Amino acid sequence: MNRLSIILPAKNEGAALKDLLPCLRQAQPAAEIIVVDDGSTDDTRNICVAAGVTCLSSPYSMGNGAAIKRGTRAASGDVLVFMDGDGQHDPADIARLLEKLGQGYDMVVGARDWSSQAGVGRGVANTIYNWLATRMTGHVVADLTSGYRAVRASKFREFLHLLPNGFSYPTTSTMAFFRSAYAVAYVPIKAAQRVGKSHIKPLKDGIRFLLIIFKIATLYSPLKLFAPASVVFFALGCANYLRTFFAYGRLTNGSTLMWSAAVIIFLIGLVSEQITALTYRRDA
Repeated sequence: MNRLSIILPAKNEGAALKDLLPCLRQAQPAAEIIVVDDGSTDDTRNICVAAGVTCLSSPYSMGNGAAIKRGTRAASGDVLVFMDGDGQHDPADIARLLEKLGQGYDMVVGARDWSSQAGVGRGVANTIYNWLATRMTGHVVADLTSGYRAVRASKFREFLHLLPNGFSYPTTSTMAFFRSAYAVAYVPIKAAQRVGKSHIKPLKDGIRFLLIIFKIATLYSPLKLFAPASVVFFALGCANYLRTFFAYGRLTNGSTLMWSAAVIIFLIGLVSEQITALTYRRDA
């Protein structure tokens, strides 16, 4: 395996990093370790210095995805491993991810089981995401939102411009790899309870996660989302027309509006499909 870079986004995760970094160094002594300090107000920087790892500090919080992008740009490795800095991910699993990557895959994701989910709500949401992503891509997606993954750096950097600054970088990168026909595999892992308080805000991030559902479709194939919606509106228009025809013997504005909506939605999906194709276009 070529040179390895391990990237950990961290915001006030000093308590976890104090124990995690020595374990990480012991598990991967030759790896480049980069902690991206996302505007922390604790002793994250001092802990990184004491552990002898690189720390990229930001003067203010830019988001988890932004930390991933900053760490990727600074990394020198041919293979990148992303993991959380909150102590949930076991450094010993890196060897398993790399072993799978060495079998010809471009991205290997650590897939959590139900017992590793942070609460029932998060578990149900992730199950829905996995099901939808599987239907969209035609490939089994075992864990769409896992932040523990190993990737080939050259391929991952192709999609840096697509990654959001917030929490949904795993979703974006996974769907981008599938769309570009890069091989993705999953390795079962156990995630421990995080050290400290979660940065997830249920209401704010709940709305954000709902938007991920639409993002899943638009990142891979928008027409797969818009075409069924168009068919539903067309069918509703036909049903309403039959009802009004037999009841009043005429065509009403409601049916016309639903048929018009069906055409507009389909055309929007068609245009979105072309925009998505241009987004992934690579000039020779």
